[in-house]
Amino acid sequence: MYEILILCQSSSNNYELGVGQFAIVKRCKDKIVGIEYAAKFIKKRQSRASRRGVKREEIEREVDILQQIQHPNIVALHDVFENRTDVILILELVSGGELFDFLAQKESLSEEEATQFIKQILDGVEYLHSKRIIHFDLKPENIMLLDRNVPLPHIKLIDFGLAHKIEAGVEFKNIFGTPEFVAPEIVNYEPLGLEADMWSIGVITYILLSGASPFLGESKQETLGNVSAMNYNFDEEFFSNTSELAKSFISQLLEKDRRKRMSIQEALNHPWIKSRGPVEENSAPADAEKKGEPLKTKRLKEYTIQSLSSMPQNNTYANFELFAHVVEDVSLLEVGISEVAEAHRTLQGDMEALVSIYTGKEAWYKEESESARKHLSQVRYEFRKVEAQRRQLQEDLQDVDAGLGSISGAYSQRQRQLDSLRQELNSELQWLQEVMSSLHPERSGAVLGGGLNTDVKQALAELLRHSCRRELRPEAKQKLTESG
Repeated sequence: MYEILILCQSSSNNYELGVGQFAIVKRCKDKIVGIEYAAKFIKKRQSRASRRGVKREEIEREVDILQQIQHPNIVALHDVFENRTDVILILELVSGGELFDFLAQKESLSEEEATQFIKQILDGVEYLHSKRIIHFDLKPENIMLLDRNVPLPHIKLIDFGLAHKIEAGVEFKNIFGTPEFVAPEIVNYEPLGLEADMWSIGVITYILLSGASPFLGESKQETLGNVSAMNYNFDEEFFSNTSELAKSFISQLLEKDRRKRMSIQEALNHPWIKSRGPVEENSAPADAEKKGEPLKTKRLKEYTIQSLSSMPQNNTYANFELFAHVVEDVSLLEVGISEVAEAHRTLQGDMEALVSIYTGKEAWYKEESESARKHLSQVRYEFRKVEAQRRQLQEDLQDVDAGLGSISGAYSQRQRQLDSLRQELNSELQWLQEVMSSLHPERSGAVLGGGLNTDVKQALAELLRHSCRRELRPEAKQKLTESG
């Protein structure tokens, strides 16, 4: 495979098969087995911020689709590898040129011949649609001939850079393709499906039979406007020799309502396609030409020349890139505006709810504040009252303390007097005992002294108690009366 790379990278123009905005196709030859291939060099986008080159996920999608398909009317992928700047697809070499170039070189074209080529296109598309794969870029430049040097060349569909595999029930929207061949749902940014390819086949058939493009305008904007407005007709100047079946086939494909547009199976079963007998690949369709008046190819030749002069080859990536970004930005902007409007409405509702809550809370706080103020005033009054009682109680306690101090002093004084009196009594008793001993010496001193001493002590103790009560009570009463 490295041998092939060396040949592909040759600077000779003989090796170049086509050039696009971000891709170039070169002729290659395997030096070992001698088989020729077409190498498609796709320039990789180096950063997310850059718009030069193709995104890696888009390249991987194209490779993944090519690896899934294998059909006689679709270009085959043989290998894939990459270097620092490019991804290289090694494809089947399709060297017969474009279908329209081949037909433009003929003097005339019968409808029978046209149906044989359209039938091959339909067969390839049927295979793709059976796998839920949509080409999205069917146009004359992508309908090639394997070999033009045979009576009925074999058609190959190429360039799957825009192809997508769409699962049933999954909505898919995008703006891409070539303006002249895109379906109205692409222009109007509506959900896309298999029907988009069928519209392109209708445009291709229209051009093939008339040499005129049904929607082509002076600019891309005018062309897209014609597509969206369904601005086309079967001009007698171009379709005077065209059968009604052919016009019916085209009309049922160029149907704006994609639900009414013919499917691939319906197109294959259309009388214009089905009524034409198959022509052997290696036999000239001479008999078929006799069945109807031949169509002149002069206008088809003029259309091909005009297309080559006004539109670069393989310009898939240039056609709608800016338009797609603008529409995408507008869509995002609309979503953003809707979100902002919804957020504004939500914020307005929240603000109104907050104002209502604040108003209610404010009234409640005022009521609570007034109640708290009254309660605080009452508490202050009670506090002052308690404080006055506390001061009065302190003064009373001070008076009681003073009275107790006075009583304690009087008690101490009486205690001292009692001690003094006890000493005097003890002294008198001792004298009395001595007197008694001198008066009755013959009696037992111990018995007399003991008995007399006990009686005297009891009498004296009783006398002292009565004496103390009489002296302490008046003085204590006087102190308590003063403190009260």
